[in-house]
Amino acid sequence: MPLFPSQQPSRAARRVPEPGAGATGLLRRYRPLETRASGGFGSVEICLDSRLQRRVAIKRIPLFAHGAHGADIMADALAEARTASMLPHPHIVSMIDFTYDAAYAYLVMEYVDGMSLEEFLAQVDGHSLTFDEAACIADALAQALAYAHENGALHLDIKPANVLIDRNGTVKLADFGMAKLTSAAGFGGARGGTIGYMSSEQLRGDRVDERSDVFSLACVLYESLCGTAPFRAADPLESLNLITRGVEAPSDLLPDLPASAEDALLAALSPEADERTADVAAFGERFCSELGSVREGRRSLARIIAQLTSDDEEEREQAAAAEERGWDIDPEEGLLGSRWPAARRIFSGAVSGVSLAAICAATLGALGGIDPASVLAVSIACGAAAAAAPQIGSALAFTGLIMASVSAGNPLATVPAAVLVLAAASGWWLVWGRAPGQASCVLMAAWALGLSAQGACAPLPIAASLAALTLGGAASAGSLALGAVAARLSHAVAPGAGLGVGELAAALADPPFLVGVAACCLVSAVAARLVDRARAVREGARPPAWLLAACGLVLFLGCALPALAHPMEIASLTAAQVACAVAVGAASSILIWLYVYLFGYRKDRPECDRS
Repeated sequence: MPLFPSQQPSRAARRVPEPGAGATGLLRRYRPLETRASGGFGSVEICLDSRLQRRVAIKRIPLFAHGAHGADIMADALAEARTASMLPHPHIVSMIDFTYDAAYAYLVMEYVDGMSLEEFLAQVDGHSLTFDEAACIADALAQALAYAHENGALHLDIKPANVLIDRNGTVKLADFGMAKLTSAAGFGGARGGTIGYMSSEQLRGDRVDERSDVFSLACVLYESLCGTAPFRAADPLESLNLITRGVEAPSDLLPDLPASAEDALLAALSPEADERTADVAAFGERFCSELGSVREGRRSLARIIAQLTSDDEEEREQAAAAEERGWDIDPEEGLLGSRWPAARRIFSGAVSGVSLAAICAATLGALGGIDPASVLAVSIACGAAAAAAPQIGSALAFTGLIMASVSAGNPLATVPAAVLVLAAASGWWLVWGRAPGQASCVLMAAWALGLSAQGACAPLPIAASLAALTLGGAASAGSLALGAVAARLSHAVAPGAGLGVGELAAALADPPFLVGVAACCLVSAVAARLVDRARAVREGARPPAWLLAACGLVLFLGCALPALAHPMEIASLTAAQVACAVAVGAASSILIWLYVYLFGYRKDRPECDRS
């Protein structure tokens, strides 16, 4: 049962189809991944076989182009597909399937994971091969052509673009018999082929035989060694004149070229077919006899192909994964950010809302005399406001702290402290707090975490991780420090007595606390820079050293903070305190990985931050 229903081409079908028409559900079982080549002949699609879960290459050829009759092209395509399918050889690209629809003929071929010789020569130094590499190419192509000639098949379009090299250095010859097909479709020259690699008899439209393939093979090898195609021209007549004139001796360009290889090339490039050998195997043996090591050439090709295609392979895997998902992953935006542009803002709003709700509950509790239901309602309302606009949340948090500091007691004692808090909050707001929302998010997260530890800085590595990921530089350090200090002051507010200058001084004149906050700010700034260095990493790549260093830094900080808080009593730390410190450090490191994976590397910096 055919994969496409058989159809007789209608008059409407004889119009040239739109580019890409019919390729969406290519052969139904084949899902297109990328277009590898496109031109007058059609296109080559790299597709996934959904049944066997393997990649294939599908050549798609228009049946009605340049006035050609679709039935003629169909017959030629089917004949050539049958010919190629009867040439099972390790150095010949195998034919897997053939079908057609109203507009195109499709040839399903083996996928070679690598690049063509044309692409290889374009990317290597000097645009040429070493002697070992040329020997490997010549040996493989001579074997492939010898097998084809023994089975009565000519190639007639040997050129670097039809020579494929995989990641193991294996050389395969593609597009057997395509010359006749392209000629019928109105492309190429007489009997098909490509100008610059066709023999003189091909260009004149005379009878061709095995010696035409020998000539084309010699052209490819000459170009591969000398870095130039000797007969490339704008039209068949000019190319024929170049062939008649003869080539420059390869030894003039490569003084170390063995005489046997040069003699084989010059004989095969003779304008007259009678002066060439018809035995391609004999040509290959003569050319390679003193040229170099086929095994070493294969190793060299494999090594260079792996280097040249590593980035391309990664991009193809990403494209295939994106095709499966339906969207691309931008490393700057992460998994969620790539799909939903508002994901980062939603995350910041959620963290801000939860943090401010906790801050409000603690602040209202410090004021005293408010029933729990009212505390809960106000906390939820303020949290919702912070979720919608983190900048509003940070303003509400400082307003609550100032109100708590002057709510009771002697105003002369509490107002100076409130003024100091207001001055610090205003300075932070003018420099970093207005925009972006991440600065307020970091500040409120540090504030809420500090309150959960009763003003201690033990959980601050989590806030430091968030600061390093979302801000970086001075903005992260400033927001983190002010949040930790605000938590300390909120804890120092005495119910019914407010916050006086003495309480403020006592809260801040704590060396272990100050050292801990300074350490968190320093680690946040350094980790932010390390995460920036990891921006070049792409999804699926090996974990970057810079990102690992950032995670290790916050893990170390989480474990070291208890020691900073108990500098003279480290031995008295309990197992529970140590375990808690390790857990905080581990959670901070995990937070970095999760955030980078979900939201990417991009940071929102205030205009004043040039770090």
